[in-house]
Amino acid sequence: MSKLVSLSEHPASPPKTELSKPAAKFAKRRAIRPYLILAPALLLTVGILIPFFSAIYLSFTDFTLRSSSYTLIGFDNYTSMFQNPDFWHSLTVTLEYAVICTTVEMLVGIGIALLLNEDNPLSRFLRIVLIFPLMIAPVIGTLIWKLMTNPSVGILAGPMRLIGLGDFKWGAAPDTAMFSLILVDAWVYTPFVIILVLAGLRSLPKSPYEAALIDGGSPWFVFRNLTLPMLAPVLLITLVFRLMLSLQEFSIIFALTEGGPGDTTMSLSLLAYNRGFPFYDVAEAIPIMLFLWAAVYLISFILIGFWRKAQARAAGVA
Repeated sequence: MSKLVSLSEHPASPPKTELSKPAAKFAKRRAIRPYLILAPALLLTVGILIPFFSAIYLSFTDFTLRSSSYTLIGFDNYTSMFQNPDFWHSLTVTLEYAVICTTVEMLVGIGIALLLNEDNPLSRFLRIVLIFPLMIAPVIGTLIWKLMTNPSVGILAGPMRLIGLGDFKWGAAPDTAMFSLILVDAWVYTPFVIILVLAGLRSLPKSPYEAALIDGGSPWFVFRNLTLPMLAPVLLITLVFRLMLSLQEFSIIFALTEGGPGDTTMSLSLLAYNRGFPFYDVAEAIPIMLFLWAAVYLISFILIGFWRKAQARAAGVA
């Protein structure tokens, strides 16, 4: 009797069934699939971190491209960077360029996206045409503008003379160089803002607009109280992308002015390039790029925080 009780309290475990060879092979492949998916990301991360930490190490040395030997010098490169007036001038140029470009592109992009959100043949045509600048590399687009603004052979020379601006120097004069850079940057990247904002407008629900139309809300009331709050996450993420790229911009400035005339448009990216390659002082150039990286990271981190809050508000969570 006691044996029966003990058997009932501890029932025998079910016999293990062996998987067939195809099933076992499938289970093994399924088990390693997550690691195979993560492998490219891991390799990419390692490929980024190795040169990143190597650059940090070299920034504490006197490494140059003129010699293969170098020694540790501590924070001397960082100290000389902050004491150099060229660094502060380039920082001012970088901030001015990034803030103005981002502001112009956001305002113009939002305005054009609101116009293109209307469903008519002209809007459908312009949606295709306005994407063309994004299909051109920024350097190529800048060289096209450089040819167009050439005072001898440029196609803009004639119209500029007709309106009394025949001696407009574009990127060749300190007073107009920044304006020329902002114009080219806006031409290249405003379509990017238009695409993102237009996609956000297309994803908004229709019922709040129908209710506002029934209540007789004006277009400005609808935009301020409906469109803008619901579109805030899209606007903030667009702002993050454009501000990040504007702070790091190199190709447009280098192709149009090369940081000139003089050092009028010498951004941090161009300053680091000039220190690292024409003058071979790589160890002096790296702190400039690390400072720019830290600034971009900090600004992006703050904006991403605002984006999360805006996303929560738009979803009705906060």
